[in-house]
Amino acid sequence: MGANADGEPVDTEEAIMQATYRALCKHGYANLTMQAIADEFDKTKGVLHYHYDTKEALLVAFLEYLLSAFEQNIAVEGRGDPDERLEALIDTLLFGPPERGTFDHWELTTAMLEVRTEAPHNDEFRRQLSRNYERVEATVIAIVEDGIERGVFRDVDPEQVATLLLASINGSRIYQVTLERDDVAEITRASLRAILREWLYRSDSTDDTH
Repeated sequence: MGANADGEPVDTEEAIMQATYRALCKHGYANLTMQAIADEFDKTKGVLHYHYDTKEALLVAFLEYLLSAFEQNIAVEGRGDPDERLEALIDTLLFGPPERGTFDHWELTTAMLEVRTEAPHNDEFRRQLSRNYERVEATVIAIVEDGIERGVFRDVDPEQVATLLLASINGSRIYQVTLERDDVAEITRASLRAILREWLYRSDSTDDTH
């Protein structure tokens, strides 16, 4: 393992981010302090303050870290039929990647929800969350546009499809992590597939797999 000019391991930032994640999951955003993060960190609180002057600066970096992990989790293979790619993306957004990523999907969803609640009061949080939404939206739009071009999908407005899917999926995730309902994601998937069959898929391109 290498070290930087100060002799600290080059993965200190990663260790700080993981400690912040554990502290957030344990204490929630409202009770998150630098000391709580330091308690999850194998170095001193001083190291935290060396890298980040304030808790807000740390949490801005942490949100970027969370969103990067989220985008890695939902990455969908660019090859294959558009309908298969779209359904794979829906499944991944709802349930996480087929293979377990760095973080548990629902723990990551809860952590992101904790931070998201602060976005109306924090311009940087709002900017990063908006950028994340736009990236996911662009992924959906690209798949739908490809499907229309190939004749698999009807000639609909791709942005409208993206808005419907992401609003439904985001609402489902919030519902599932905030209420005692562990079936919401499954119900949402079934409902979205039924809507897609009626609205998006051309009748001659659907089969029993949809």
